[in-house]
Amino acid sequence: MSADDWRRGMSVNVDSVFLGVKHALPLMRESQPGSIINLSSIAGLIAAHNFANYNASKAAVWMLSKSVALHCARGGWDIRCNSIHPAFIRTPILDDLAVNRDAPTVMAKLARQVPLGRLGEPDDVAHAVVYLASDESRFMTGAELKLDGGISAM
Repeated sequence: MSADDWRRGMSVNVDSVFLGVKHALPLMRESQPGSIINLSSIAGLIAAHNFANYNASKAAVWMLSKSVALHCARGGWDIRCNSIHPAFIRTPILDDLAVNRDAPTVMAKLARQVPLGRLGEPDDVAHAVVYLASDESRFMTGAELKLDGGISAM
């Protein structure tokens, strides 16, 4: 991997989250309570031999979220920060994996890696976001919510 590719991955996956939090916090402090929800990946918690850049960048989002949670708590602000770590979700990103290959075969192979035996759906992530944004999660901060169909339990 080139240094440029490394930097691009970090910029897209980490710098974007940092800048979002940096610019949102002053506004959020003015209208508390609030909830910051950062999307990471199960790849930020479980490494793979061929995804060093992606693994490292998504792990950085995980740790940044924890640091932001502690920063807000120490400041006495009613602002929570958590991260969501999905595995294979049926989105166009998965379609990119199947370019020039038999898409149903590729999707079935991915689903076999998930203990629940299926891919996640965008609504699965949306429901997690709704929960973390709601008052029902008001005591949850600095946590990671795994949406991986059981992959991390193996």
